[in-house]
Amino acid sequence: MKLKIERFSAQNQTDFFDFHTRVGDCFCAAWWVPTWEEWRQHSGEDNRQLREELLQRGEYDGYLLYDDAKVVGWCQVGARDRLSKLASQFNMQPEPEVWAITCFQIDPEFQRRGLASELLKAVLVDLQQRGVKRVQAYPKLDSTLAAHAQWTGPLGLFERAGFRKVRDNKTRAIYEINL
Repeated sequence: MKLKIERFSAQNQTDFFDFHTRVGDCFCAAWWVPTWEEWRQHSGEDNRQLREELLQRGEYDGYLLYDDAKVVGWCQVGARDRLSKLASQFNMQPEPEVWAITCFQIDPEFQRRGLASELLKAVLVDLQQRGVKRVQAYPKLDSTLAAHAQWTGPLGLFERAGFRKVRDNKTRAIYEINL
């Protein structure tokens, strides 16, 4: 394997769309839809259209993990307060300095190889170099869920990276790391 990690940008958006078409039809739009009820009504095409609108306004919010030229992983991350549904769901007050990891996906063919840990490590290093001081994650707490249902990232991934629980919630807790 020859791994490389790139920030999401206009130069690799085709790779982003290829990856999300291959592994699902979310296009990392879930947190951008105002409510979960509305999200359930979205089709894959709706999600893709929303992502294209986000890109048109410069919202390149993540990192792509490559094995050679093939994207095998994705991490959505950006300033937390840009996602009103996230703040509302967790009843959080605005904190412009906090960033949020809101999606974490590894191609099923490449899972269980430590790639998620490599991607998270690189993301945290890059965020620190960019001046980010605090990062939150919102893993589902049910460890029996299938990998595709843990789309915010598995709890163990964040715990191994040094994130600590800062608040409980019914289905997800808020985990945080200071960089």
